Amino acid sequence: MPASRSTLRRSLAAAAALPLLIGALASCGYGSKATDDEKKVAAQGEKLSADRVRLGYFPNLTHATALVGDQEGIIQKELGGTELQVSTFNAGPSEIEALNADSIDIGFIGPSPAINGYVKSKGENLRIIGGSASGGVKLVVNPEKIKTLDDLKGKRIATPQHGNTQDVAFLNWIKDRGWQVDAESGQGDVSVVRTENKIAPDAYKSGSIDGAWVPEPTASKLVSEGAKVLLDESTLWPDKKFVITNIIVSQKFLREHPDVVEAVLRGSVRTNAWINANPDKAKDSANAKLKALTGKPLGDKVIDPAWPSIQFIDDPLAATLQAQADHAVAAGLLEKPDLKGIYDLGPLNKVLKAEGKPEVADAGLGVK
Repeated sequence: MPASRSTLRRSLAAAAALPLLIGALASCGYGSKATDDEKKVAAQGEKLSADRVRLGYFPNLTHATALVGDQEGIIQKELGGTELQVSTFNAGPSEIEALNADSIDIGFIGPSPAINGYVKSKGENLRIIGGSASGGVKLVVNPEKIKTLDDLKGKRIATPQHGNTQDVAFLNWIKDRGWQVDAESGQGDVSVVRTENKIAPDAYKSGSIDGAWVPEPTASKLVSEGAKVLLDESTLWPDKKFVITNIIVSQKFLREHPDVVEAVLRGSVRTNAWINANPDKAKDSANAKLKALTGKPLGDKVIDPAWPSIQFIDDPLAATLQAQADHAVAAGLLEKPDLKGIYDLGPLNKVLKAEGKPEVADAGLGVK
């Protein structure tokens, strides 16, 4: 018998707590600090209103704005004498916890953790202040077992985490096809197997999963193991754009240090401009930062197909955030949230105007 919606929500909360704990233990605190021998640009020049700003992001290609902006010193340059301190995270819940615990000030993060963080704090802790990336999510499958989308029925397909952005997207796609899956257990017409991205390639090689709905570079890692891209999620969205990475800030830091927030956003906007003007150099820069953070760069067979599937943009694509929240509600993973006030795009639009770029919209979800 299917679980009740309240049971699903309790299970989701329990599932969210586990990666948070694992992330905290694995990094000996709220995220791992950047090492001293990584490429850095020293804080120099006039200091802004804060001595430092603590920035969080993931060592993922969908966070390449942060990777490149850090590696090339673009963000630090905009901060002048205010020091940029970086922590990296493996999952959204641990980064939200760090923001809540005042261990970071600003973070690059996916839409689902941002929504959950905003809802759980009753709209009192974070704001989304900008976009960073769109796309970079694919359904990849074993071509010997799955040749068409209809062949997914009865198969075992991985998503990174119960209730995460890709899990919600896949459950919504299943629902749109008229298939039934219990959101809590993942059992139904398709078996949804929650599997960490770093484990997915081995799970695929062992035959434990028949495919995965995952972000880059995991999708391309699976392809390098013989999988085939069956669907690019961008084809399901208007103009093939949907938010995969946002920039969030603690409301307290935004109130107390608006000049620092503006400097970080200016660094992000200028980093995205540099990435789009120099895609090959930017790819190499992101990979160099990944090597510094993880000890190993991505191979050409992985990064070369992964890189062009991600669009680096400043627009947070607010309408797609609302759509993703609606999908989570339809799947039974979330109570209908009130997201009004989740965005404050005033600082970003100020930066964009100064850079001669068009302003972006908050889809009616902006702070009043």
